Amino acid sequence: MQSSLLRFIEILRSHALPVSPAETLDAAAAMEVVGYSDRAMLRDTLAMTLAKSDREEHTFLYCFDQFFDQQAADFSAADAANEDNDSAQTGADAAATESNEAAPGGSGAGQAGAGSAVDDAAELAAAADGSPALKELLEGELLPALLENQRGTLSTAMRRAGQEAGLSKIRLFTQKGQYTRRILDSLGEDLIRDAVIELERLESPAIDTLRRYRDVLREQVRDFVEQQYLMNAEGHNSAFMDDILSKTRLSNIDRRHRERVQEQVRRMARRLASRHSARRRPVKRGQLNMGKTLRGGMAHDGILFKTHWRSRKRDKAQILAICDVSGSVAAYASFLLMFLYSLQDVLPRTRSFAFSSHLGEISDLFKEEPLERAIELANWRYGGATDYGSSFRDFARLALDDINSSTSVIILGDARNNRGDPELEIMQSIYQRSKQVIWLNPESRRAWGTGDSEMLRYQTACHYCAPCSNLQQLERVVDQLLKSLR
Repeated sequence: MQSSLLRFIEILRSHALPVSPAETLDAAAAMEVVGYSDRAMLRDTLAMTLAKSDREEHTFLYCFDQFFDQQAADFSAADAANEDNDSAQTGADAAATESNEAAPGGSGAGQAGAGSAVDDAAELAAAADGSPALKELLEGELLPALLENQRGTLSTAMRRAGQEAGLSKIRLFTQKGQYTRRILDSLGEDLIRDAVIELERLESPAIDTLRRYRDVLREQVRDFVEQQYLMNAEGHNSAFMDDILSKTRLSNIDRRHRERVQEQVRRMARRLASRHSARRRPVKRGQLNMGKTLRGGMAHDGILFKTHWRSRKRDKAQILAICDVSGSVAAYASFLLMFLYSLQDVLPRTRSFAFSSHLGEISDLFKEEPLERAIELANWRYGGATDYGSSFRDFARLALDDINSSTSVIILGDARNNRGDPELEIMQSIYQRSKQVIWLNPESRRAWGTGDSEMLRYQTACHYCAPCSNLQQLERVVDQLLKSLR
């Protein structure tokens, strides 16, 4: 029971559901109480200890259905294998039927020369007189279990062989053949191969029967490895793909992965929101708030059990995001805006501006439209050829007077101005008025100042400049921004 729980928790973690050691201990204690007998109770009990949100509960239920349905099937099969011998004949007939269907050449080929499992066992026993390898095989556990269709015994043996082969580490579909061969070798399939070779040499008519049960074994092992691959590799492969996309230039991400990257942005935003959410702490120093302290003591006959202190009011911070939405930078601007507006519970007031040849405020779009639709409209309204000088003049007219020492200005763009006037004076004015100016450039530092790039000149009017071409860099910059706003 404990080992099954630990394997299940590994799968949850591979699907990006965090489970702490303390939660693992709680789940183990709860599992000892409820046991395996009531599946619904087991599911609800583990959900209460391991899932902490609606999203995590959805992931938990998906993994639970995959993992514990297979576990329950194994236990049921093991129970069936321990029943009276009266059911063994029924199982043997089922094995013969399955063998016929699984035989190469279709069901007709399988039926040719194939009787019941009892007839097959008698035929193989007769052939074993001249084949030491077949005799050894019949005296073992593998072939009798195949002949009698002892699903519990076979399932337990395959699971044990899979643990010895390290099947839980399977990650790539190309590894399925490798693990299938390891499990077959561990089960003793090499003995079946030796027996087949001997029967071929002896030209025994029992060779087709033995080959049929060998093929049944191989098919069952392949199915087992396939199930384990789907259960173990899905979460790891998804995490691997997310890691690749987080390091890929946003302009290179095609439409096939767009939805996946948007979900990754939302996941990053939730992580940053959890890390930087405001924590209210009572003020225990400073100037005594006498009025509030006296009112609090009225319920206790004027005895001042609890003192209240005046907290200093801080000016509310605000963020101004200025995004270049021209063709070369539009993808980066979309993801920055998506990031910022996914953090509305943590970030202070945010105003957004989009520009190419001219600039306009798009904050109302995010109030009136869904996030993705608002970004599309912003790109449609303000996309085009780039003119930083004209856009900065528009920004000065719209928002320069609103910038103060509590304002953080984020500019996203490649600073390529098509040889126009960069209006560096406006940038210097923004720099002097604001708390910080952060410029994110999708190009590498080596490209700054080349051709029509004005980045080296704009850099003199920024507190912080950094290349920002992928989600990993974007998350790092937003993380630093949130730290500075605490």
